[in-house]
Amino acid sequence: MAELHQSVLLEELVQHLAPRDGGVYVDATCGLGGHAEAVLAACGPTGRLLAIDRDPRALELARGRLAKFGDRATLVEGDFSDMRTFMEASDHFPADGVVADLGVSSIQLDDAERGFSFSRPGPLDMRMGPRVGETAAELLERFDAQQLSQIFRDYGEIERPGPIARAIVEARDAGKLGNTADLARVIAEHTYGRPTAIHPATRAFQAIRIAVNRELDELDRLLGELPELLKPGGRAAIISFHSLEDRRVKNAFRDPEPDPALRMMPVEPERGPFTALTKRPITPSDREIAKNPRARSAKLRVAERR
Repeated sequence: MAELHQSVLLEELVQHLAPRDGGVYVDATCGLGGHAEAVLAACGPTGRLLAIDRDPRALELARGRLAKFGDRATLVEGDFSDMRTFMEASDHFPADGVVADLGVSSIQLDDAERGFSFSRPGPLDMRMGPRVGETAAELLERFDAQQLSQIFRDYGEIERPGPIARAIVEARDAGKLGNTADLARVIAEHTYGRPTAIHPATRAFQAIRIAVNRELDELDRLLGELPELLKPGGRAAIISFHSLEDRRVKNAFRDPEPDPALRMMPVEPERGPFTALTKRPITPSDREIAKNPRARSAKLRVAERR
């Protein structure tokens, strides 16, 4: 299993989460269980952890990895936006710590049948779990060029998405959009601007994947409920992989911006529910990136519940 997946920023996450004996923890995106295993190992013989994941295959592999902890580990298939329900049902509410790694797991990326990668042809799926809903193919069939342009701009931060969106619709209508390789080729042929180190289809695939899995909606719901899920003094550690996610996490962990009309008034500034423990995000070391190139864009932010 270690060869299949390397947990990102593992030591840094455990260090800042500071698990304690008897603590109650939640891994909202368990994947193959690397972070969950490290947290359980660090929180003493009576610490407990609830592990949640959308992907039943990943969860089954994690189950084997966490079996050595016995009933200290509870695993549940589902969306992390439903975390409170799972926590209450399993007696993990409220928690001393919550962990979330928002990246796509290696077993998803490396399996062409999942449709996340364009390195090998695969079906246009991109769902992180079988209960997600429509596939990428179904989304691409339903969206028009204007809607595709919008998700490429909003979720892929593509500056000129129009030509890409129109080309995809034309290829779809002509029956030439059969798999991920077809989609990547269409995107590459209609991406303009100076060449970059990343494949021209990377951001567009990211945008479609985010739309299919409703990733930002899920994250917004989690961040909105997070203060209620944690005990006072409890910590949240979240790893993001692109600016859309990191910006949301950063904003959730900081105090509200002061009202300009009240700046000269003798009033206490409004405080948010968290104290940020990482003023700047923690990023992987050169050594970690050399061992695991997929870690290069990871950013860890940690905050403590007031």
